Amino acid sequence: MSLTLKNRRVVIVVPTTWMGRMKARAMRTGRQMAPMADQAKVVAAQRVEDARYWAAPRLEEAAHRVEEELAPKISAMLVNAAERIDPSPRRSRGMPVMIFLTGVAVGAIGYLFYRRNARQWTEHMKDSASDASQWASDKADKTADATERMASEVSDKADEASRKMT
Repeated sequence: MSLTLKNRRVVIVVPTTWMGRMKARAMRTGRQMAPMADQAKVVAAQRVEDARYWAAPRLEEAAHRVEEELAPKISAMLVNAAERIDPSPRRSRGMPVMIFLTGVAVGAIGYLFYRRNARQWTEHMKDSASDASQWASDKADKTADATERMASEVSDKADEASRKMT
């Protein structure tokens, strides 16, 4: 072995007390857990956003189907019911206007239902996103609290052990 290798020594600082080692280990564990909590929060936010991207076109398509398929059928059904209960079966010029107004009324009602449901769905998705964000934040807080509690317990045990040693 050469003389130069003997002179180069790496000095590693190791805590000399048991309490110091436990505190160092607790600090290291805390630093390792923080990125996991942050990552869980980001993943939850991405999943909520993905769900919104998936659902939005489907809701819009459903609204168009109601407008194009369901509203005319309801209008025809109302016209048929009106013809059945009409006591005088004579034809008047007011009937086409009545059918038109009924169709407009049913279309307006359908549009109002569509807007109300879209607004409710948007509010629900906002609540879901905030719930997921709150859940991730709660998980991160619980993890931080558990790490803090464990570090405190380890510190207490280390203090107790050092008191016993002296």
